[in-house]
Amino acid sequence: MNEKKAVFAGGCFWCMVKPFDEQPGIIKVVSGFTGGHVPNPTYEQVCTGTTGHTEAVEITYDADKVTYRQLVEIYWQVTDPTDAGGQFQDRGDNYRPVIYYSDKSEKNTAEESKKALADAEKFDDPIVTEILPVQPFYPADEYHQEFYKKNPARYELEESGGRADFIEKHWK
Repeated sequence: MNEKKAVFAGGCFWCMVKPFDEQPGIIKVVSGFTGGHVPNPTYEQVCTGTTGHTEAVEITYDADKVTYRQLVEIYWQVTDPTDAGGQFQDRGDNYRPVIYYSDKSEKNTAEESKKALADAEKFDDPIVTEILPVQPFYPADEYHQEFYKKNPARYELEESGGRADFIEKHWK
């Protein structure tokens, strides 16, 4: 097995787990926080918007079964890459869309994919998703892990905030 990690922020981390969790080659998806200046922040701290963190997912995957490029392509299809102020009903800096890269190859892959998406003119607005170096990742409390499985009714409520409609409009 060729185990690697990828980190993506795309709004509520509860809503970012399932699309990756269901893909072949995914070992695990962890909800957490990254990109900020407060070590080991709590959910409550991040929600204030003052820590600089994004809600994010850390995806452990088998690179022999799924590539980083494939993960980036999935990422584009479950976020609104034109909204820097949050994602769908989740507003604020902690919900901004970011692809975090761990090396030059990942950075190039993310930048090439972003350019291809912009060139495809799929969206009326510019692609504003940031591409930034990976930062320390802090897993959220257990309550937040695999939320879609543990609390399906609340997960469906969160998903009804516009993400599914956006995906349907732009990707189906």
